[in-house]
Amino acid sequence: MESQLVFLSDLNFNLDVWKRELKFQESEMDYFEEKLEHVVLRNPGTEVLVQLEGFQNKIIREREVMGHLRHRIRMKKRDLAQQGQIEKSYDPQFQEKQVLLKDEMKVFVNMHYQLKEKMMDFFLKYL
Repeated sequence: MESQLVFLSDLNFNLDVWKRELKFQESEMDYFEEKLEHVVLRNPGTEVLVQLEGFQNKIIREREVMGHLRHRIRMKKRDLAQQGQIEKSYDPQFQEKQVLLKDEMKVFVNMHYQLKEKMMDFFLKYL
């Protein structure tokens, strides 16, 4: 039972870290949107506007994915609380779901940093 509590504590820690990471990335997106507005004011050309629209669409999509991941994290925290109250043996499917969420976070973080790099290059060019 003690090892189960340690395991559940570790899972809860991971969820808290992911939640903080999503919050940080969302604040980055806010900052990038402000910078995109500055680019529009300085460079109202068609080519720039097309690229800006592409970035805006990607930001919108990232925010949707962030919302989905935050929801998954909340549900996982709820499941953790319930799992901690169960005195029977540990459910192996519970850990499998954790691994899936971990993989989703890993993919999202990679995609976020790829977008961030592209936007930074764009800002270097037009700001």
